[in-house]
Amino acid sequence: MYRIILLSLIALLTACSNGQDKINTGSTGELIFQSGFEADSKVISKNGDADITGIDRSFPDHNDWVQDFDNHPNIGNFNLQYQGGDSTMRYAKIISEPGNPSNHVLHFWLDAPNVEGKKGRIQANIYGNNGIYEFYQSVRVYLHDDFNTVKKFPKKISWLTIAEFWNNITWSQSVPYRFRITLGIGKPVESESDLFFILDAQDCQLFEDGGQKYTTIWSETNTNVKVPVGMWFTLDLYYKEGNNETGKFYLAMTPRNGQKQIIFDLTRITYNTEDPHPDGVGDFNPIKLYTSKELINFMKSQGKTLQIYWDDYKLWKNKQSY
Repeated sequence: MYRIILLSLIALLTACSNGQDKINTGSTGELIFQSGFEADSKVISKNGDADITGIDRSFPDHNDWVQDFDNHPNIGNFNLQYQGGDSTMRYAKIISEPGNPSNHVLHFWLDAPNVEGKKGRIQANIYGNNGIYEFYQSVRVYLHDDFNTVKKFPKKISWLTIAEFWNNITWSQSVPYRFRITLGIGKPVESESDLFFILDAQDCQLFEDGGQKYTTIWSETNTNVKVPVGMWFTLDLYYKEGNNETGKFYLAMTPRNGQKQIIFDLTRITYNTEDPHPDGVGDFNPIKLYTSKELINFMKSQGKTLQIYWDDYKLWKNKQSY
């Protein structure tokens, strides 16, 4: 009897190792923070930018924007950044979800190139972190119906950023081995077309005058999965610092009431190619709306505005995608 059980166990393990029956062995990690922008969560003005305070009591724990998020030992600071302009040009507000007033969402609204008239920016910053080598985030996303007009932009779109990860930051002379991974929404042709997720990783050289030179190390576009417009979907993202054999970047998209679709599942280097001792993702933008003045002005010429709703943001340390 024991011999039969042992042989059965060996056969099961062998089948799993051959990929016949995949077992989920990923770490559940440490939940750092979660919020659906409910209860007394508030966007407040802060030195020309903004911040979020309060406690989202729709979650039982890890829900205090200051005590759980800003004061976490691995997190430096959370805030919302515009880099210029005023509320007639851009804003981030917590509002009742259109059509569902019982739910609250974070609304990014970008109607003018607020950064020196050259580009537009609204982003969440999680900056000054330490010990973040592997993390997982989940967020629900709704691209406003106006995004259908983005499909009609008369040029290709390679710059419409929705998240960005810095390993290390590219704007400080005191920081070496600069690198970023940029997640965006793209349009691969000049004619009207659907939108798709785009991704690239770049080393950066920073010159004494502040100028930058980015060198693309790798890039990907998934044209098999369209980016939904006018529909809620969830993005699950996993980042692991590592080289070409150990680095990971994973993104999956789950439309509301739909099946999860893997957008990217990559084993790639996720830090500067010259960095001999990478030390984690010190800074990242978990949610972002950042693009050119050309796209913003085109939208305005059509009577439309770039708008994204965000909900149910969650961040884990050392949680794996699978």
